[in-house]
Amino acid sequence: ARELGRARPPRRQRGLVVFFTGLSGAGKSTVARGVADTLLETGERTVTLLDGDVVRRHLSAGLGFSAADRDTNVRRIGWVAAEVARHGGVAVCCPIAPYRAAREAARRFARDAGAGFVLVYVSTPLEECERRDRKGLYAKARAGQLKGMTGVDDPYEEPTDAELTLDT
Repeated sequence: ARELGRARPPRRQRGLVVFFTGLSGAGKSTVARGVADTLLETGERTVTLLDGDVVRRHLSAGLGFSAADRDTNVRRIGWVAAEVARHGGVAVCCPIAPYRAAREAARRFARDAGAGFVLVYVSTPLEECERRDRKGLYAKARAGQLKGMTGVDDPYEEPTDAELTLDT
């Protein structure tokens, strides 16, 4: 029984990956930071925030925005998150993650690590994301200065398997 308990601890003690997905400007980072801060305040677990922009700068530097590179970036985030969760921590991730297959890979990594996985779809209409456009990316895409912008000229595959959908 002790060995089984070590191999499969109670859900409260297992690691967890909370994976936010949505368009640029949807509010993923804002909500994810709030969740991470709230979890940190309890002091019960280690919490790691994997923000899409920060990960792209450090862990995925050199990757572009082709479908293959976006897929690689999301898979890297999923793998790191699963490793955090494997050791009992909570990983809060918030990349755009536009492709279903890469999100499914992140879910598999977590499950293979014995962790829970919660997909949160931050569902914000494209028009609202364009209105927010803090980085000016949508404006550049609409002006033809930026190619491959998710939601404009590159697809975003809306999740059909999200455990939670937030309308921001």
